[in-house]
Amino acid sequence: MAMINKDISNKLFHSLVRRANAATCSTFPPAPQPVASTNDGDKIFELEDTKSLFASVPTGKLMHAAAMLNVTAVEPVVDLSLWMMNSRLMEVGLVRSAVMGTIKHTAYNHFVAGSDTVETGQTVRRLWDSGLRGMLDYGLEHAIDNESCDKATQQLIKTAEYTQSLPPSSVSFVVVKVTAICPVYLLRRVSDLLRWEYRNSSFKLPWKQQTLPIFSENSPFYHTLQQPAPLTTEEEHDLELAHQRLQIICDKSFEGNVPVVIDAEDTSIQPAIDYMTYWASVKYNELQRPMIFGTIQAYLKDAGDRMSLTKKAADKMGLPVGFKLVRGAYMSSERKLAHSLGVESPIHNTINDTHDCFNGCATFMLGEVSNRPGGLILATHNLDSGKLVARKAREYGITKDSEKLEFASLYGMAEAMTFGLRNAGFGVSKYLPYGPIDQIMPYLLRRAEENKGLLSSSNLDRQLMMKELKRRMKAYFGQGMTVSENQFLNQKLTP
Repeated sequence: MAMINKDISNKLFHSLVRRANAATCSTFPPAPQPVASTNDGDKIFELEDTKSLFASVPTGKLMHAAAMLNVTAVEPVVDLSLWMMNSRLMEVGLVRSAVMGTIKHTAYNHFVAGSDTVETGQTVRRLWDSGLRGMLDYGLEHAIDNESCDKATQQLIKTAEYTQSLPPSSVSFVVVKVTAICPVYLLRRVSDLLRWEYRNSSFKLPWKQQTLPIFSENSPFYHTLQQPAPLTTEEEHDLELAHQRLQIICDKSFEGNVPVVIDAEDTSIQPAIDYMTYWASVKYNELQRPMIFGTIQAYLKDAGDRMSLTKKAADKMGLPVGFKLVRGAYMSSERKLAHSLGVESPIHNTINDTHDCFNGCATFMLGEVSNRPGGLILATHNLDSGKLVARKAREYGITKDSEKLEFASLYGMAEAMTFGLRNAGFGVSKYLPYGPIDQIMPYLLRRAEENKGLLSSSNLDRQLMMKELKRRMKAYFGQGMTVSENQFLNQKLTP
């Protein structure tokens, strides 16, 4: 391999250190102005111009991001990390400290917005300065009892209240996981009862409040093979407590004019989550702008039908509805369960079927909200879907100011698409999980397991980041590099 001479090497080293240190304490530079619309329908945003694309990202942060994406793209590395975190070695104090310290300065800093509201608020401000918004997600889920639900609720209330101290509009949504405010066992009980009621019209649920459609004819019902026992008095009381927790969180969030988006989970408990989501929608979505957004997972075969039925019922009631559209995160476990029961999987048979469902749902909702109230959060890392929806939004005249469409992606991922959509003038948010490292480790482990394929397919981000780093280094050192030095940079900076 060709070598750079000693002077160049020292300059490079000290320059990168200075830039990395500066990036840890400074805000992002101002975002570039949106690019004017083009007549070329396929040219939604410019990705080739990396200088404009990453203009708001300091070099130190860009280096860290490129390094993390390159490491996490290697599946054996992710597999080894998952094995280590789930092994008994983590019971050894010294090993645990070393592992957690490494994670803190690598994956945690890249994929997590902060350990508390103060650190997360700093992230939100940096994003806001760069033309992006934040979706605040307190990283606690799967509560087991009322005590843990109450603790999570208090933190979610604190999250909602904290938005009022941040720049107006810098927070697009407060994220709520119903699994954090209602015991999971109760969500399963409620889901079973809702499924049984749907299939047996004479079966009544005395505790059920007004909501919107939860199922379609092709929804999965194999979780409930026999009539479930009614909720006990204690369970009904606990369900009412869950309603109260959600109501308090919503009230606090709405005080800052920040909508709430409720996450989806696996199909065994999703009916109960939809029930609570649509109960809150009926209660709060009275104005032109929906304040409660539910989540539709497009990898489910019934996703399109459920979205359509819910929207139609809401229209009859005069309610604007909002959906966050995602592809889904439980493909492996859903298929394994269906296979073990000898039934058809609720997941689309091919990835192309999922893409078609996702794009179809997005197009449907854009058409629905183009001339009437409602909203769509397009949560995707898929560039083709991003381009499709951006084109449709322009066709329908849906602008950033209308607040009817928000693109969203996970913090630390899909950066090229994020900045490209921002530069094209669309509203873009980053999904910001936060919490102490010990508490948020389950989140990181699940995301690592669920997104292994996604991380390994982040080739576009890696290539564009490396291209921009190479451009900055050349600009810094000038154009007087030798052929051998150029070859060195090409080898080092090409993913």
